Amino acid sequence: MAMAVFKAPLKGEFHGARKMEGKQYKHHLLQQQSTGRRRVFVQTDTGCVLGVELDRNDNVHTVKKRLQIAFNFPTEESSLTFGDMVLKNDLSAVRNDSPLLLKRNLMHRSSSTPCLSPTGNDLQRKDRSGPIEILSHSPCFLSLKQTANDIVKAMKMGVEPIPVNGGLGGAYYFRDEKGQSVAIVKPTDEEPFAPNNPKGFVGKALGQPGLKPSVRVGETGFREVAAYLLDYDHFANVPPTALVKITHSVFNVNDGMDGNKSREKKKLVSSKIASFQKFVPHDFDASDHGTSSFPVASVHRIGILDIRILNTDRHGGNLLVKKLDDGGVGRFGQVELIPIDHGLCLPETLEDPYFEWIHWPQASIPFSEEELDYIQSLDPVKDCEMLRRELPMIREACLRVLVLCTVFLKEAAVFGLCLAEIGEMMTREFRAGEEEPSELEMLCIEAKRLTTEQDVLSPKSDGEGETEFQFDIDYNELDSVYGSETETDEFFAKNPFSNGRSSLGELKESIAEEEEDDEEEAKLTLSLSKLSTSMKNNLSNTMGSGYLKPPKDNQTDKALVSHKSANVQLPLSVNFVTLADMKEVEWVVFLERFQELLYSAFAERKTMTLRNTQRLGTSCKF
Repeated sequence: MAMAVFKAPLKGEFHGARKMEGKQYKHHLLQQQSTGRRRVFVQTDTGCVLGVELDRNDNVHTVKKRLQIAFNFPTEESSLTFGDMVLKNDLSAVRNDSPLLLKRNLMHRSSSTPCLSPTGNDLQRKDRSGPIEILSHSPCFLSLKQTANDIVKAMKMGVEPIPVNGGLGGAYYFRDEKGQSVAIVKPTDEEPFAPNNPKGFVGKALGQPGLKPSVRVGETGFREVAAYLLDYDHFANVPPTALVKITHSVFNVNDGMDGNKSREKKKLVSSKIASFQKFVPHDFDASDHGTSSFPVASVHRIGILDIRILNTDRHGGNLLVKKLDDGGVGRFGQVELIPIDHGLCLPETLEDPYFEWIHWPQASIPFSEEELDYIQSLDPVKDCEMLRRELPMIREACLRVLVLCTVFLKEAAVFGLCLAEIGEMMTREFRAGEEEPSELEMLCIEAKRLTTEQDVLSPKSDGEGETEFQFDIDYNELDSVYGSETETDEFFAKNPFSNGRSSLGELKESIAEEEEDDEEEAKLTLSLSKLSTSMKNNLSNTMGSGYLKPPKDNQTDKALVSHKSANVQLPLSVNFVTLADMKEVEWVVFLERFQELLYSAFAERKTMTLRNTQRLGTSCKF
C-alpha cells in the first residue's frame, strides 16, 4: 500500500545539504548526552521568555525558581509543560533547545498579570543566549543560521526591524546590513488573542484554544516550521523556517490582557519565542492577479502539501508570486509560487480546510508521473518520527491528523483522483444553513463505529500497558469549546451510518450490480480492488511491526471580533471527528477500517465526476 516504509530517502539538492551535515548533528547529540547539559527556553503564558542552562541535577522546582528570580512573579500555582506532557519534577525527557511553557492553573489565572521583561543588564546576567538563537542544532536549519548572523551584524550597526502593518498578529521584517528584508519574524505571544498582540486582539493565555479552536494560542509558529520540514526536497517551495528565541526592543509588550502598550511608557528589551522564516523577494500575491497563468505543477505541489497538513487557511493572500520573466509587452510571463503562512495547519482535530485552489482549472488536471511518484514516496510513519525529533513539543493529536490525511492522499492518488476531487472530499458543505461533515469525516465516523464494534481490547490490555494522551489540563479546554459528548452522540444518531447499515456498504452493492452488466468495467474494477487490497496488506504489515508506536524516550507523556476581544469569535467550527480520544490499539484498528472504506468512497466520487462531465458535453475541454 501507499504506507510502505521508505527503502531509500528522497533525493534532491535541497535535502542533500541536510544529509551532509548528519554526522555533525549526531556528534552534537552524543556530546549533549555525555555532558548531561541542555539548554531550554521557558516561556510563561503571558509571553516572558528565559533561556535556561540545565544540568543533570536540575528539576522543575529549580527551573521555576530561576523564573521567579528573573521575572519577579510567583510560580507556585503553575505547571511546566512540554507539548502534551505535564512535567511533574523530572526533566530527563526534555530535549535540548526545546521551548517549555509555564502555565498558571486556571483558578489562579489573572487577566491583568503583565508580561514582565528583564532589563538589558538582567538579560546579560540571567540569560546567556544570543540575540537570535535557533531552537535546534539540526542541519535542516543551516541556511537560516547564516541569515540570523547577518541580522545580528545589522542590528549592531543600528539597522532596526520594521513592524508589518497587515494581519491580525504581530510580525516583523528583520533586515541585513544593506537594509534589505531577509527574514520575517512572528512572535508566538503576539498571535491573535495572545497576551502581547499589538493589534488589540487579546484576551487569552498561551496554550488556550485560539483563532481556530483546534490550534492553540502560541502554537502557530510550531506549525510554520512543521510545514517547512514536511516539504521534502523543497517540493512545494516553502521558505526555510525555524523556531527561534529572539531578543529586541521592537517587539510589543502589553501592560496586561487589556492590550495597553507599556512600551509607550518605557522601551523594553523583550525576548520572544518566534517563527523565523527566510524572506523571499516577490512581485505580488495570488490575490492580485488572475490564476490562469500559474503553472500546473506549482498548483499541484502546493495542493499536495496542503492536503497532507490539512491546511485550514490556503488563500491567494498567502501564495506569493515571483516573476521569472517579463513575458513581453501586454503578456504575463512565467512565474513561481511560494506558499507561506502555515500557522493554521495540522489542527488537533479534523477541521474544515480551506483550499482556494479547488476552484482553479489546474487542480482538475490529473497528477503527473513525477507527482504520483512523490506522493507514493511519502511515509507518514517517518514523518511523525522526524517531527518528534525536530519539534518534540508538537502534540500527538496533530500527528494523527497528518497520518490520516497522508494515507487519504496516497490512496486517492493511486485510485486516480485529481487534486480538486481529493480537496472536495475533504471540504465540508453548508446545507440549509448548517455545516455538514465532509466525505473524509463521514468515512472517519464510520471507521470509528466499526472500531468500537470490534472487540480490540481485552480486559487485561484495557488497563495495562496502554499509552494515553495527557490532556488533563488542556484537552478539556477544547471539549468546552467544541461542545459535549452528548452533542456528538446526537450527531451520530442522525448520520447515515447510525442504522447499522453503512451507505458505503450499499454503494458497494450497487457497484457490483453495475459490474455484472459491463465485463470490461468489471475487469478494471477487479484490478483496482487487488491493488487496494495489496496496499492494505502492506499497511497491516507495517502496523504489525510497530506502526506509529511512540518513541521510548518520551512521546506519550504527553474581521474577526466586534470589540477586539477573544470572548467574541467567529462562529465555531463543528467538531465531527476527534482522533486523540483513541488509545494506541484503537488508533491502529481505526486506520485499518478507514482504509477498507476508501475504495468504495473513491469509486462513488469518480462516478459523480463522470456524470458531471457527461452533462457538460464532450466539447467542453480545459
